[in-house]
Amino acid sequence: MDVKKKYYSTMSKKLLSEIRKRNMDAEYYDDSASALKAVMADIPEGSTVSWGGSVSLAQAGFHDALRNGNFNLLDRDRAETPAETDEIYHKAFSCDYYFMGTNAITADGKLVNIDGRGNRLAALLFGPARVIIVVGMNKVAADEKEALSRVNNVASPQNAVRLDKNTPCGKTGRCGDCLSDDCICSNIVITRRSWSAGRIKVILIGEDLGY
Repeated sequence: MDVKKKYYSTMSKKLLSEIRKRNMDAEYYDDSASALKAVMADIPEGSTVSWGGSVSLAQAGFHDALRNGNFNLLDRDRAETPAETDEIYHKAFSCDYYFMGTNAITADGKLVNIDGRGNRLAALLFGPARVIIVVGMNKVAADEKEALSRVNNVASPQNAVRLDKNTPCGKTGRCGDCLSDDCICSNIVITRRSWSAGRIKVILIGEDLGY
């Protein structure tokens, strides 16, 4: 095991305990392949499944695995019109399993997310029966302040570039606290606890995933 893997594995032990204190399930896997195999084995065939925008999910192989599985898939990436996309967003609130990443997670187990339209965060808060959050250990921050700084100045600028948004952060790499039409930071949600026991499950992976 290399130095980073060992560090991530050691760090995960306390983090798992902190997440579970917050009424959320949590598991740690050394790599994406192991996480993908374990998580997919727990999703019953025929389940209605959807996901929110996430580079981590794509990098870990979840998009391909879900598309190749025997599920009722609500796949917004396959929508052909804005109306169809909107319909999928709304249908996702009643799905069995909703997959997403998180922009950051604090060392004491809080999920920190910033979103533009808010559909991803709405599903996290209420609706889908189960929410599966896939997180690379590079997303761990010491506290809420560091997590928000990470989201504003690391994740959001890269996402703005990826999504071809005309925002100050996309040009400078730093948050400009903008209110532009292309802003992808309209909503901030800090999840400190799951209301329903085990509804949210956090999958920690000992790799650098996403932004």
